[in-house]
Amino acid sequence: MSADPAKMSRRVFVSSTAAALAAAPALAPASDTKPRRIGVIGHTGQGNFGHGIDTVWLELPETKIVGVADANSQGREQAKQRLGCERAFSDYREMIQQVQPEIVAVGPRYVDQHHAMIMAAIDGGAKGIYCEKPFCRTLQEADQIVAACQRSGTRLAIAHRNRYHPALPVTQAAIKQGAIGKVLEIRCRGKEDTRGGGQDLWVLGTHLFNLAAYFAGTPTACSATYYAGDHPATVADVLPGSEGIGPIAGNRLHARYDTQSGTPIFFDSIRGAGVAKAGFGIQIVGTEGVIDLRMDTEPLVHLLRGNPFQPTAIPRRWVNISSAGIGKPEPIPDIKRLVSKHILPARDLIASIDQARQPLCSDTDGRVTLEMVHATFASHVQQGQRVSLPLVTRTHPFDGWNNSR
Repeated sequence: MSADPAKMSRRVFVSSTAAALAAAPALAPASDTKPRRIGVIGHTGQGNFGHGIDTVWLELPETKIVGVADANSQGREQAKQRLGCERAFSDYREMIQQVQPEIVAVGPRYVDQHHAMIMAAIDGGAKGIYCEKPFCRTLQEADQIVAACQRSGTRLAIAHRNRYHPALPVTQAAIKQGAIGKVLEIRCRGKEDTRGGGQDLWVLGTHLFNLAAYFAGTPTACSATYYAGDHPATVADVLPGSEGIGPIAGNRLHARYDTQSGTPIFFDSIRGAGVAKAGFGIQIVGTEGVIDLRMDTEPLVHLLRGNPFQPTAIPRRWVNISSAGIGKPEPIPDIKRLVSKHILPARDLIASIDQARQPLCSDTDGRVTLEMVHATFASHVQQGQRVSLPLVTRTHPFDGWNNSR
């Protein structure tokens, strides 16, 4: 029997109110009068400064950029002017040593630079790090970063912006209260543009994996197959991915994950199959409805009630889920800017330092996401067999791959 929508809304309102209160510390600046010292790392021509990883600190009165590093001389001067920063360095290690920032922003989109930059920030005594996604190249690098953060007490947050949206805990509460009945599966699709397949997996799929694991729990196994055209990808199809992500293969990927909750997660990406205006996102499918999250949009979350597998003559209407609840107007002013400009993530990082807790999207969350990426490679080299997570091999599964049999 379907849940009464009126009773459901009341229950979710109570849960969402508690969720909103829990998120409140990230909505306002910290009470300290002394600005937090920020060091910004970029690399013009090699991932630049990410998607606003450098400029977010100008939005926060509680922070002050005290140093910027860029190995490119022209980019360095431009960054110095753009960020209103007096001290600029060609070497990020020198910047960290000399200005001793409390928080280091690791901006380059090229993932092959992240490990060295993060480790330098930890070694330099940073209390917090805000890092552009994807996290890092290999699970070996992730393990080293997580261990270093645990030793030092450094809080590391990853810039999966949607994870910090205040509507997420409200959505999770709605699911637990039965808003879509029994959860059957989570479906993820990338943008499926020219990057379809492995590149889509890395650059955009990591956003989706981060949210899917939030709702379904940590993945425990994966089976996946890459295709190059109409055939499963072979060693001959392996190419270096762009933005420093390492080797990838094929232009089509189909993956399935088992999870702690028992809810399977699916990820599919086919080059050229995407709908540009729809973007990319995840759908949580239940026996009595579907919850859809479209990345980087506002509202972020929508609900469609009714069994998705049962045709009906009665029109169904999508309703939004805001931080106030199902079908409620969003009470937080300028929520799109707060999320898209990294303001909520930055404030959550600051709060995590002050409260000695993990950020909402932490280094360990990043490692889970990376496990999901590498699991597709590990399964494919075993001809699509199911592989258990965490993976035993922590280097890239394509290293040394030989399928000549």
